Amino acid sequence: MEKNEKWLQWAVELQSLAQAGLFYCKDKYELERYERIREISAEIISYQSEIPLEKVKDLFCSDVGYQTPQIDTRAAIFKDGKILLVHEANGTWALPGGWVDVNVSVEENTIKEVKEEAGLDIRVKRIIAVQDREKHNLPIYAYKVCKIFMQCEVTGGEFISNIETIGFDYFNIDELPCLAEEKKTENK
Repeated sequence: MEKNEKWLQWAVELQSLAQAGLFYCKDKYELERYERIREISAEIISYQSEIPLEKVKDLFCSDVGYQTPQIDTRAAIFKDGKILLVHEANGTWALPGGWVDVNVSVEENTIKEVKEEAGLDIRVKRIIAVQDREKHNLPIYAYKVCKIFMQCEVTGGEFISNIETIGFDYFNIDELPCLAEEKKTENK
């Protein structure tokens, strides 16, 4: 993490500690202190990012309980040496995938996301990578994300118009289109 991003790391840690304290602590005076620590963390993020404080509080300070990373799944689907990417509505391209819903497994979520974004039916073969998002993607988020990449194979289906994507295609590694900045992994 670069020096100019250290403030975000501190704000995230303060918020996490405050959230755990608010959940586990029973003393009313300590609860007030944890609430203030949480407010300070939101103020830091608002000040540094110029995002309105209330929006930061809604996004960053609304969870309860012990804070854990969110899980994001991505499907790696290959055909004739090319990789499948979905064309997102904003014009960029990415591996199909998304946040894991609370009522499904990682495998089930991967299958669901590919169906929603590419219209394809798949079989998940295996996990091929697990990554800490902030070590590979920009921008840095105010919360932690664990990305799980699954190797999959297509068993059927066809593209269906949807609100997230406008199509899909297969690409050679040396002919990749404009990738979604927040979803791509740089070679390091």
